[in-house]
Amino acid sequence: MSLNRVVHVFLFVILFAARASAQSAIAGLVRDTSGAVLPGVTVEASSPSLIVGTRTAVTDGTGQYRIQDLRPGDYTVSFTLTGFRQMKRSGITLPASFTATVNAEMLVGTLEESIIVTAASPLVDVRGSVS
Repeated sequence: MSLNRVVHVFLFVILFAARASAQSAIAGLVRDTSGAVLPGVTVEASSPSLIVGTRTAVTDGTGQYRIQDLRPGDYTVSFTLTGFRQMKRSGITLPASFTATVNAEMLVGTLEESIIVTAASPLVDVRGSVS
């Protein structure tokens, strides 16, 4: 084999291995219990297969999200939005070159709001009143 052919085969193997290891994705739609889409939901995919441990996306104006370039393995996907209960879906097995559809329906949680009221007593001048 010529050196040129060996280099081409080597580059092909490296490129093919890199592409095959991270072509999967998780995508879906997030709604509330009334069926309305929920924009702004933080979606987090976690797996021991990931070097960084987690990958995050946020739903767009149509309630859709997509987390790309995931390695094959088992994933847990969590959905978080203020005013709603956090939802987790675990046991999602992601093979190579596959897009898993993981839709979510979020339940309204407890609405909490803190209000701090501060006020000072008004000053009344009782000595210098003019009639």
